[in-house]
Amino acid sequence: MRFRKPTVEPLEINLTPMIDCLLFLIVFLLLATSFNHFSRLNIILPEAEGVALTEQKNSIEVAVQEDGSYLVNGITLASSNEAELTSMLQQEAGSNRDMLFVIAADANATHQSVVRVMDIAGKLGFLNLNISTVVPLGQPLPQ
Repeated sequence: MRFRKPTVEPLEINLTPMIDCLLFLIVFLLLATSFNHFSRLNIILPEAEGVALTEQKNSIEVAVQEDGSYLVNGITLASSNEAELTSMLQQEAGSNRDMLFVIAADANATHQSVVRVMDIAGKLGFLNLNISTVVPLGQPLPQ
């Protein structure tokens, strides 16, 4: 009796069903995912009730206007570049860096304009930096 030798078929892994399943899962996840914009921050800025004002005769007030121009102690700068603002602050302060440094920015001024003033004040070494705010209507002034 002669037995036939069984023929061995070559092994091969069929990836088509696995790829089909993965594509089905990807499509399902894309359809089931809601694309909300969670990265947006809804920031509600607090109103400042303020603190009692202390009179300081030596202070520097930098006003930032809506268009990005600056006023240093009421003097309008010819341009709003960093070099002119730096030289004006050095001229007004002299060597005194302990004086009160107040930034009074328009509500519609760009954030970059305000940060530029803060950066220059930090580079020049001012220690007492304040940001001017207004008391909301209907709030009593602090004593």
